[in-house]
Amino acid sequence: MASRQHLYGLHAVRALLERRPQTVLGAKVLRDASGKLAELAGALAARGVAVERVSRSDLDRLTDGAVHQGIVVEVAAAAAEFSIGDFEDLVMSRGRALRLLVLDGVEDPRNLGACLRTADAAGVDAVVVPKDRSAKLTPAAVKTSTGAAETVPVYRAPNLAQALRWLKEAGVWIVGADAAAPRSLYETKLAPPVAMVLGGEGRGVRRLTRDLCDEVVYIPMAGAVESLNVSVATGIVLFELRRQAPE
Repeated sequence: MASRQHLYGLHAVRALLERRPQTVLGAKVLRDASGKLAELAGALAARGVAVERVSRSDLDRLTDGAVHQGIVVEVAAAAAEFSIGDFEDLVMSRGRALRLLVLDGVEDPRNLGACLRTADAAGVDAVVVPKDRSAKLTPAAVKTSTGAAETVPVYRAPNLAQALRWLKEAGVWIVGADAAAPRSLYETKLAPPVAMVLGGEGRGVRRLTRDLCDEVVYIPMAGAVESLNVSVATGIVLFELRRQAPE
């Protein structure tokens, strides 16, 4: 990923300003900005960021027609992802309170962003994704996360199977979600330290990943559809964990 990046959206820019203001190089804001957009532009200017007033068509071109909400900022670097050392330190420091979300092959950046948003809301410590065949933290992912890309660490594991084996050795219970599982999510005892594993679009959890899970559960559904979007399934699974094991 390039070191410089354009990010957009009210929540994403606000979170960036709160967490990494030193990385903001400049901002382009809708010329007739008002309300929350005008407040954010003022906050950027107060931090010494050069704010340029531009037309909506200028912002549309800059974001390839994405929903930018009237603001685009240039940042010196994308949100940092965890190194293996950072990840191992987190697992050890959180101990029996650890809650992880593992996404096995989610390739749509917007799905990744939506999962990060849900992970933040559910109190997850970090999101683990494989290095290959997994969405990056693109501007679309950051926008969809509504600020969670700045608050929920992402660890991009060079070898997901190896990372899961290490977590098991560290005492973390690995629970996968799969439509063909023998037991319902709601019949399963969930408690930290735990890693909830969900699969990518279309394929679901890969066989090797599934085999490494200590337990595999399914989400009961009453309608005619056979599967849920991964971000929707993530919300159901993580908030069932939170219901059973409030922090």
